[in-house]
Amino acid sequence: MQMSRLAEGCINMKPVKKAEEMNVRELAAYIDQSVLKPEFTQAEIKKYIQEGIEYGCKTVCINPSSLNIARDLCKSAHVSVPGICVVCDFPFGLSSTESKVMQIDAICRNNDIDDLDIVANYGWIRSGMWKETETEIRKVTEAVHKYNTIIKVIFETDALGMDEVAKATDIACNAGVDFVKTSTGFYTGGKNTGASVEVIQVMMDAAKGRCKIKGSGGIREREHFLKLINMGIDRMGIGYRSTPVVLGIEKG
Repeated sequence: MQMSRLAEGCINMKPVKKAEEMNVRELAAYIDQSVLKPEFTQAEIKKYIQEGIEYGCKTVCINPSSLNIARDLCKSAHVSVPGICVVCDFPFGLSSTESKVMQIDAICRNNDIDDLDIVANYGWIRSGMWKETETEIRKVTEAVHKYNTIIKVIFETDALGMDEVAKATDIACNAGVDFVKTSTGFYTGGKNTGASVEVIQVMMDAAKGRCKIKGSGGIREREHFLKLINMGIDRMGIGYRSTPVVLGIEKG
């Protein structure tokens, strides 16, 4: 399997510097700024991508239809960050495996995106269909890595029990993913806690350093954001309104 852009070495390590001691640019390096709302106008998409560039976020996280806008804005910025993260089969993850692979090819074929966040079929996870889930995750991971791109697999953890989160994390690591991720931010079928301390710890314990962890959903307060960094989280999906709050630029 071709390696992705994810750096080799120790992962899921607590930072050397406490999050409270980090400057804005250091903190922004943990953020994928979410620009995903389906009702956004083209002007709003441009505005929030541009804000992600100005904050110095690790990536801007966009829908596939926004890719041309992100390419143009990031290219004209003449900076190494943010990169571009595109969601795939979002937010439900219910396409067939074949369709997911075709979507990946359509998104990644120009080799100009950094990350792809894809939703696992969490109905399969809730049904105990572990073999089918692992087979699909392995196939989509191979498809993404073919383009030397990072893959993050979303489990929609608010729909799952903690044992299911742990098992899903384990099989995703076995399938070779770069990141496991908590939430889409669009789940409406139950609780909506997203990247709670509890679920992040369960993922870290199950991953055992084999992949990185992305928290997404419910990260709106600076205290929560800093606490997750100090736990050793690797990336966080932050909504466009919350980015300046967690960075300490604006009050919530």
